[in-house]
Amino acid sequence: MARLDGKIAIVTGAGGGIGFAIARVFAAEGAHVVIADVDGAAGEAAAAAIASTGGAASAMAVDVSRGQDVTALFRTIETRHGKADVVVNNAGINVRADFRHLTDAEWVRIRDVNLDGVVRIARDGFPLLKASGSGSLVNIASIMGHRGLRQLAAYSATKGAVAALTRALAVEYAPFNIRVNTVSPGFVETALTERVMKVPQFRKALLDQTPMGRFGTGEDIARAALFFASDDSTYVTGSELMVDGGMSAGL
Repeated sequence: MARLDGKIAIVTGAGGGIGFAIARVFAAEGAHVVIADVDGAAGEAAAAAIASTGGAASAMAVDVSRGQDVTALFRTIETRHGKADVVVNNAGINVRADFRHLTDAEWVRIRDVNLDGVVRIARDGFPLLKASGSGSLVNIASIMGHRGLRQLAAYSATKGAVAALTRALAVEYAPFNIRVNTVSPGFVETALTERVMKVPQFRKALLDQTPMGRFGTGEDIARAALFFASDDSTYVTGSELMVDGGMSAGL
């Protein structure tokens, strides 16, 4: 039996990158995956790619910074499936700027997606996770929630808040048999990190600080998310798993 056989899993920001890798792995493990992405066409393409390999997937255009989109997502899931066994809060953006030059508009934009979006999904998805009888909420944060790097202060602040929110929700949701955990990736080559990764000096500096000597892959993060999503972690809640090749363990 596959580890997510018969489960309904929602993954936000799954039109590409880490989110798509998570959706693909979940589908391979037997879940019906609902791909929620701000880019509707990318979401549909991702669902079609999963279906082409025999997996079950559907897509919805969802902007997690818009409350009405999140409401529509969960109403649709309730109508079609009646529950959500796994919800992965993966949607995120980055705004690179020296903090002293960060505008209010830039701060609001990154907070709206990276933190407020996580709050909306975690709050509004609660009834369907409760209906599952054994729900799992997985928040994708970042090792940058515990570290500082120039031009990433706003990003770090939102990801640190997600890790803190995870711990609080783990306590609040536990009486309803809903587990809440965090996966915190290190540097993974995706569209979100492309701007940084293409600078040779910065790329080398990051690799030099990664004990395992390589960047992560979407599959690396997806396998960690699968652990939290599956029954392998039935007694694990409020935990944060660093998936970073050892970067956060070093100085």
